[in-house]
Amino acid sequence: MKKYSLIFTVFTLLTLSGNMQAQDPNASFFDQTGNIRLQTMELDALADTIAVINHRAEDVTWSRVVYRVIDMRDKQNFQLYFPTRPNEQHRSLFRLMLDAVVSGINVYSRNPRDIKPQFDDILTGEELSRVFAYNESVENNLIQVDPITEQRTINSDQYMRYVRNQLKFLIQEVIFFDTHTSRLYSKIIAIAPMYALHPDNMANNDSMAYFRNSVLCWFSFDELRPYLIRQLVIPNGNDSQRMTYDEFFSQNLYSSYLLGDSNMYSRMLLEFSLDENSLRAEQKRIETELMNFEQDLWEN
Repeated sequence: MKKYSLIFTVFTLLTLSGNMQAQDPNASFFDQTGNIRLQTMELDALADTIAVINHRAEDVTWSRVVYRVIDMRDKQNFQLYFPTRPNEQHRSLFRLMLDAVVSGINVYSRNPRDIKPQFDDILTGEELSRVFAYNESVENNLIQVDPITEQRTINSDQYMRYVRNQLKFLIQEVIFFDTHTSRLYSKIIAIAPMYALHPDNMANNDSMAYFRNSVLCWFSFDELRPYLIRQLVIPNGNDSQRMTYDEFFSQNLYSSYLLGDSNMYSRMLLEFSLDENSLRAEQKRIETELMNFEQDLWEN
C-alpha cells in the first residue's frame, strides 16, 4: 500500500511540475516594469487591494501603442492640477509623483531620439536631480539628491515656481484585443510629466525637439498605482465625491489628444512637419481607425 502511495505522490508531483512548466510559456502580454508584457492591474470595489489580471501573449492577437497628451489647462483635467499647494487631504498628480520619487520609486529616462520610455535605464543621483532642473543652478533643482546617502528631497523653495509651468503629462498607452475574453482593452503603460521651461529647451525652435525636451522622465504606471489608489482627487463641485487618482484614470475621466502611435516609421505626428490642420486631420484619422476596429469586433 505504501508503495502505491509513494507512486501516486511522485506521479502527482510530476504532474504539477509539468503543469507549471506548461503554464510558463503562456507568458503575460506585459512585463513587470511597464513595457508590453506588463501585468494588467485593476482596482477592486473596496479600493484597498489590487487584483491582477494576466493577459497571455498568445491570446493577444492585435495591439497598438499610442501616445496621448493630457493638458491640465483643459477644464476636464483640473482635478489633476489642483491643489497646487498640497494640504492634509489632497495633492496634485505632479506632487504625488514627486513624493513617490522621494519615497524611492523608479524613475526611467526617455529615449533622446523618440521620447519613448527606456525601462532599462533607471535615473539616480545627479542624473535624476538634473531631470527636474529649474535653471542652470544645481541648487535650484526641484529634486535634490544627497551625493553620499542618495536620499531624495523636494526643494520647497522652488516648488511653486516650478509647478506653475508643469501643465502637461504624456502617457504611453496600449490598446489590445484578447481573444480569450473577446474584449478590447486599453492600458496606460507609462506616464511622463512635462515641463516646457526646462533649461535644455531654451534654445529650441524645432517643434518636435522642443516637445522632446519637455518630457522630463517616465514612470511605470503600475509602479505608480500603489500611490494612486491611496490618494483622493480634489472634488469637482461635489464635496461628497470620494474618488482616487487610480479610479480617475481607470474610468477615463481625463481629456487627452493624440500625439502619435506605433507607426512603421516609429515617428510622432509632430515629426512629419504637418501644419495644424493636417495634424488634426491625422489625429482624427487614427482615432477613427481605433474606434472602427472596436465596432467591427462587435459586428463580426
